[in-house]
Amino acid sequence: MSAGIDLENVCCDFGTFRAVDNANVSIRPGEFFSFLGPSGCGKTTILRMVSGFIEPTQGVIRIGGEDVRGKRPNQRPTALIFQNLALFPLMPIWENISFGLEVRGVDKATRRKKAEDLLKLVDLPGAADKMVSQLSGGQKQRVAIARALAVEPQVMLLDEPLSALDLKLRQHMRAELRAIQKRTGVTFIYITHDQGEALAMSDRVGVMSQGRIQQIADPREIYNNPVNGFVAGFVGENNVFEGTLGTVAGGMAGFDTAEGPFRARISAEAAGKPVKLYVRPEHTLLSATPGHENSLPVTVTEVSFEGAFISVHAQTEKGKILVAEIRNDGQATVPAMGAKLYALFAPDRAALLPDANVRA
Repeated sequence: MSAGIDLENVCCDFGTFRAVDNANVSIRPGEFFSFLGPSGCGKTTILRMVSGFIEPTQGVIRIGGEDVRGKRPNQRPTALIFQNLALFPLMPIWENISFGLEVRGVDKATRRKKAEDLLKLVDLPGAADKMVSQLSGGQKQRVAIARALAVEPQVMLLDEPLSALDLKLRQHMRAELRAIQKRTGVTFIYITHDQGEALAMSDRVGVMSQGRIQQIADPREIYNNPVNGFVAGFVGENNVFEGTLGTVAGGMAGFDTAEGPFRARISAEAAGKPVKLYVRPEHTLLSATPGHENSLPVTVTEVSFEGAFISVHAQTEKGKILVAEIRNDGQATVPAMGAKLYALFAPDRAALLPDANVRA
């Protein structure tokens, strides 16, 4: 079974500091939901309020429709996986996994059977009698997941569980976590500062800054249609222009900058607010000829090979550095250092966005 989680106007104060400010989110049963943001943005505080280790200062938290305020962690249908995993080094793996069942008085034979079934689920058959010291980092992660699943939680809470792993293993474990979540159907709430993790695994993502949820949407929407400059900047790279808003019509607007006039999409959230222009490096093209609009002359200053793509830095006549990404597909022409080109971007690939939604 899995349960949905609802946060209604949830705040959390530590003295005069407000760590979470009016959080409102409904997480569906069986959903993989990630809170994404920098350190100190309030995402771990939300996780600890859901788990029961912290009580909200105000607002309501419901799990499966039930108000859980005042309920201790062991009275909630949740399981929390900490960043350090907290496995017991002197116990064999099967006893680590079944520890929660032992506390509940389940007999040894049943505990052993449950542990072996869960080891198969997390793709570690035959590891029951090994010790923690005999496992790799990724295998320890799986054991921690199996231990959390042993008590049959309706909600799994994961606080940056992959941060200690190297890049290759993190990428592998992303797929493993997602597959386990799909097989079990348990609701996963995942905390991370890594945009790649959040985008790769999640059904939906809540991006946070300074205690506030800035945007909740599926990964494609978050990346392609950020609601403000913080989301655009935190989830991906951008070329950013400052300027003055011009005529707005049909969801598009003119924008006058020191580099010249541009045209870009503008969202309803930007109404009446100062805006900046954001365009992704992969949507910034380099051409030998100027474009009809959103075109400016540049000089190539740096070319960096980064595997799947080539990053080209180019300087405008006003001294601004722009970045363009070229796919390393064997077809692309890589410009030479010092080449005189034009940087182009389509109006519908650029966005005029306000700054982050912050506390007054």
